[in-house]
Amino acid sequence: MGRGLSVERTCARANGPLATHEVSGGGGIRLHACEWGNRAGPSILLVHGWSQSQLCWSRQISSHLADRFHIVTFDNRGHGTSEKPLLGDRYTNSRLWADDVAAIIDRTGLDRPVLVAWSYGGFIVSDYVRAYGTDAIAGINFAGGAVTLRPPTFDHLGAGLLANAQDACSNDLNRSIAAMLRFLRAATAQPLSQDDWETTLCSNMVVPPEVRHALISRDLDNDDVLSALTIPVLVTQGRSDNIVLDSMAEHIVAACATAQPSWYDDIGHMPFLEDADRFNRELADFVVSVNEARTSVGPTGAEPQRVRAIAASGSSTRNEKLSSK
Repeated sequence: MGRGLSVERTCARANGPLATHEVSGGGGIRLHACEWGNRAGPSILLVHGWSQSQLCWSRQISSHLADRFHIVTFDNRGHGTSEKPLLGDRYTNSRLWADDVAAIIDRTGLDRPVLVAWSYGGFIVSDYVRAYGTDAIAGINFAGGAVTLRPPTFDHLGAGLLANAQDACSNDLNRSIAAMLRFLRAATAQPLSQDDWETTLCSNMVVPPEVRHALISRDLDNDDVLSALTIPVLVTQGRSDNIVLDSMAEHIVAACATAQPSWYDDIGHMPFLEDADRFNRELADFVVSVNEARTSVGPTGAEPQRVRAIAASGSSTRNEKLSSK
C-alpha cells in the first residue's frame, strides 16, 4: 500500500482506476468510489471497516483480480474522502447504509456483485440485504466480518477493539491517537509493513471521533438476515483476530445455512493484507463459482458443490464445517 492517504497513489499501483465517481448515497451524502479492473468480468464490491478507507484494498486492486473482475471500492460515509456529517443519526439509521450500497452498485454498473464485507462492513452488508434482499447480488464474503453488536456485552468482539474504543472516540487528540495506535497493533498477528502501517493509521485518523462513536453505538442483531440467506456465503476468518473474534465467524456459519468458513491460522483482522495471495485466490474462486451457479442453481437455491468446496481449497486441516469440529 502506498504511503499517506492519496487515492491517486494507490490507483497508480493498479495502473489507475477505470473511473472515479461522486455518488449520492442514503440521505444525499456524497460517497467517493473507484472502479478497477475489467468491466467485462464478474463484479466485486469491496466494503471496508470501522475508521478505515478504500485504501485498505490495495493488495486486491493491484493483483490478478483486476485482470479478471470488475472491482469497485468506496469510502464509507464519514470515512476517507466521502462526506463526513457529524450528526449521529446519519450513522445509526440502517436504511441509510443500505441505500449507500445500493447507490454504489447502481452508479458503477455492477452486475450482481459479490459483496466483500470486512469488519464493520458486515453490518453494512447486512443492512443492505435487510432493505433490498439478494436479487441484485451473487454472494457475500465476510472477511473478519461483524454481524452482531450488542452493548454492553459486545458478544464476539475482542479486547483489541473494546479496550480502545472509548479513547478512540475521544475529542482529545492525544488520547485518540494513542488508542488508534493500540488498536492497529492489535489488528494483525504480525506487524504491518511500514507503508501499510502509515496508510492504515492515517486512514483511521481522518475519521472524526464523533463518527467512530456513532458507528459503535448501534445495537444490531442480524440473525434473521443470515438465516434467510440462500445465496453462497464465504466466511474468511483469522484465527488470531483480536478485533472480531473467531466466535463471530462461527456464529455466522451456525446461523446461515449457505455459509462455509475458511480459517486462516496465525492471521489477525486483516487477512486481505496479511495473506493477500491466499485471500485473492479464494476470492477469485468464490466469485467464479457463484457466477457459474447463476445458471445452474436449482429451485431450492442450493449452490453447486464447487461453491461448497471453495473454503476447503488451499486451507489447513482446520478448515472444516463447524458441525464436524
